[in-house]
Amino acid sequence: MARILAQYILPFLLPFLGYFAYRLLVDRGRGYLSDTPWFMLTTIGLSLTVVSLIGLALTDAGGPADGVYIPPHMEDGRIVPGRIE
Repeated sequence: MARILAQYILPFLLPFLGYFAYRLLVDRGRGYLSDTPWFMLTTIGLSLTVVSLIGLALTDAGGPADGVYIPPHMEDGRIVPGRIE
């Protein structure tokens, strides 16, 4: 759940949170939902989400492409995490 929040939801919501925080500080909470630039905020949020996913895909340090995956298993009563060798 935390991964989904960090990769998809948070980058999308950042422009909205920033805009509403700015408006709250500037207008002191007066009605501001009617003149909110929803299209611009949605476009920026989607752009941030796409950029974060592309960045994750380009920097993800996976194993070698020709490596062999060894699944998690038990050794001496302890669980050894899976790995690529």
